Amino acid sequence: MTKIDPMLTLGALVNAHPELARELERRGLDYCCGGGQTLVDACTSKGFDSTLTAAELAAVVTKDVVSEWATMAAVELIDHLESTHHRYLWEELPRLSALVTKIASVDGERHPELSAIAECYEKVRADLEPHLIKEERVLFPMIRELAVAQSVPSFHCGTLRNPISMMLREHDAVGELLAQLRQLTGDYHVPADGCPSYKACFAGLAELEADTHLHIHKENNLLFPMVVRMESELSAAPR
Repeated sequence: MTKIDPMLTLGALVNAHPELARELERRGLDYCCGGGQTLVDACTSKGFDSTLTAAELAAVVTKDVVSEWATMAAVELIDHLESTHHRYLWEELPRLSALVTKIASVDGERHPELSAIAECYEKVRADLEPHLIKEERVLFPMIRELAVAQSVPSFHCGTLRNPISMMLREHDAVGELLAQLRQLTGDYHVPADGCPSYKACFAGLAELEADTHLHIHKENNLLFPMVVRMESELSAAPR
């Protein structure tokens, strides 16, 4: 059985064992925006026994292989993010809007909480879609330019740390909204009288949360630190 080192960060654990993402989420351990904290520290903040938690996580690991995306260079990782997570969001967000609107209209009288759920979801969408555009049209093209440059390009934003800082803040904001959405839905629990659309909606919202957490993890804990290092190395290189 694979041994899990409690001193590893949550981000490193998910890089090495992607199947642990859902296990960490199930325990309320934030591996995306909070991916820099060690398993020990994360467990302590939740009142968990870190040794026991490490053993439980080790029991579900099926392979000891670093994820392919954890070894990608910057441009390759950007291509992966756009073709995987960005594409998913562009297709899924409108579909979920239609489902949320439908169940709020049909079941809202019996379940008044659906009004708040619909409002919170639309805030998530309103945050994510402009965020995707800024990454695809502004930040990612600058990273591609940086990746082939011989010296630090003259960006309109100065250093890439500036737009990255903005992206990090926006990640935190959408993470808080997703946490609120989970609370409003009672951990995506479908009531006994929930129709098929109700079930499909809540299943889709749960999937959205999981995918967005992994998406943010790949940017916060892999891409952005890599870009900062690339820019620093070019700045320090002799001319």
